[in-house]
Amino acid sequence: QVTLVESGGGSVQAGGSLNLSCAISGLSTNPYTSTPYCLGWFRQTPDKEREAVAAINGQDDTRYLDSVKGRFTISRDNDKMILNLQMDTLKPEDSGMYYCALRFSCRGVPTMDVMQTLGVRWPHHWGHGTQVAVSS
Repeated sequence: QVTLVESGGGSVQAGGSLNLSCAISGLSTNPYTSTPYCLGWFRQTPDKEREAVAAINGQDDTRYLDSVKGRFTISRDNDKMILNLQMDTLKPEDSGMYYCALRFSCRGVPTMDVMQTLGVRWPHHWGHGTQVAVSS
């Protein structure tokens, strides 16, 4: 059973930083039997639909939402099975619930358009989210 558990959310002032983590368990680490997968971060506020923020594939290729480029960095530690999202120069509009997501049979890093179009159908697994609040 694959599980994703986010942590690292909190409240910061605009211009501050947070590092979100997503601990992944239940995946095969055998390179001969494991299925390639991509990981991503989505965020959601009460008045907006869930929004794709960043994605990374097994080759560490990455893509970002235009509004976070240069401020957010997605990375993965395959040994520790952790996905990270380093968020710098935070803005109030970055506030929301941040969700970690995993999609199997994924080799090329997906575009944000694809992730956004598929929305909740993109991942095979979701985490429960971690809250980020950025005050002005």
